Amino acid sequence: MLPFPGLRILLDYRPALRARTGVGEYAHELAAALLRQAAAGETLTLFSSSWKDRLDPRILPGARIVDARVPVRVLNAAWHRLGWPPVEMLAGPHDIAHSLHPLLMPARRARQVVSIHDLDFLDHPERTQAEIRRDYRALAPAHARRASAVLTISRFTAGEIVSRLGVPPDRIVICSPGAPPWEPRRAAPPNGPILFMGTLEPRKNVGALLAAYAALIARRPDSPPLWLAGGATEGAASWLREIAQPPLAGRVEHLGYIASDRRYDLYTRASMLVLPSHLEGFGLPVLEAMTAGIPVIVSNRGALPEVAGDAGQIVEPDDPEGFAEAMRRYLDDPACAADAVARGLARARTYSWDASARTLLAAYRSLRPLDGARGRPERVEGR
Repeated sequence: MLPFPGLRILLDYRPALRARTGVGEYAHELAAALLRQAAAGETLTLFSSSWKDRLDPRILPGARIVDARVPVRVLNAAWHRLGWPPVEMLAGPHDIAHSLHPLLMPARRARQVVSIHDLDFLDHPERTQAEIRRDYRALAPAHARRASAVLTISRFTAGEIVSRLGVPPDRIVICSPGAPPWEPRRAAPPNGPILFMGTLEPRKNVGALLAAYAALIARRPDSPPLWLAGGATEGAASWLREIAQPPLAGRVEHLGYIASDRRYDLYTRASMLVLPSHLEGFGLPVLEAMTAGIPVIVSNRGALPEVAGDAGQIVEPDDPEGFAEAMRRYLDDPACAADAVARGLARARTYSWDASARTLLAAYRSLRPLDGARGRPERVEGR
C-alpha cells in the first residue's frame, strides 16, 4: 500500500515526561527515530498532559508539541472510563493516535494504535499501581482487539498478545528497542561490581539475586560488590532491609534511579549484569550491557532468552545456586567472560532504533484514515 500524503502522527509522550525508565526511554528513542525516518511531509506530534510538569519544546527538534495542562490522572480516568474527550479536542486532527500503553486514546477519526510491552498486569495486578489495577486488566483486552494495530517489543510478547488477548497476528507490529550509540569499553576493570539494573519491584526477583550473592560470597569471599541500580517501589522494602544486615551489609549497595546519561558509565565499571526477572517484555538493560561489552546472566523467563540469545548464561529464576555459579564462572574464567562479551557485541548490532522506526512507519502508512478524515476507509490487509 502506498502512504497517503502528509501522514500526521500523534504519539503519547507522557511516559518520558519525568524519569525515563523502561517505557519512557522507549518512547523517547522511538520518537527520535521516527523523526529521522519520516518521509517528507509526514509530521510527528508529541502529546503530553500534566498539571505541573511541562514538556520542553526543545526535547526533540523537528517534533510538534502539544502540552495540555490537564492532570494526567484526571485525563486517564476520563479516557479509560468515559472514552472522552477525543484526542482531537486536545491536539487537533491527526491520522494516527498512538498510545504508549495498552489503553486507547479516544479519537474521532484518527486510527488508534496501542503499545503492549508485557502482560504482567493480567497475572499480577497486585504488583502494579492503583490506576493500572483499576483499568488495565478490565479494559486492555478489548482495547487491544479494537485497535487498528498493536505495537509490541518482542516475539515473546507478540505471541502472548495473540494467545491471551485474541488479537490477530496481522495486526501486531514488533518494534524492538535499538542498541544505544555506545562504544564498547576497552577492558574490564579489575574486580568490577556485579550490576543489577532496573526498578526494584516484585517481578524483578531481586530476592533471588540477593540469595545468590550471599551464596557467592560464602564460597568466594573476595567477590566484588553487588550494585542495585534502580528506583525502589514499596515492594522492595524487605530487600532494602536485607542488604542492611549481615552478610550483605557493606557488600550490597542500592544506587537508586540512574538517569539515561549516567548508565553507560555504570555499565563500563561492572564485571557483569545479572537480571533474574520473572517476566520481562524485552529487557533493555541486557541490550545496553551487551552494547557496552558487559557479559550478562538472565533468567529463562519472558523475552530475556530471546534478547540474550547465545550471548548470556541463562538460569531458572528461582535457582539462587544457579545464579551464584553463573556469577562465579564469569569471575573465575576470563575466557568464558570474553566469549560472552564477543557474542553480546555481535548480538547488540542486530538491534536498531531506525529499523524499528521504519517498521512502525510502514504500519502507520498501511492504515487508512476513517471516513471523513481523508476519504473513505479501506480494508487493512495483513502486513
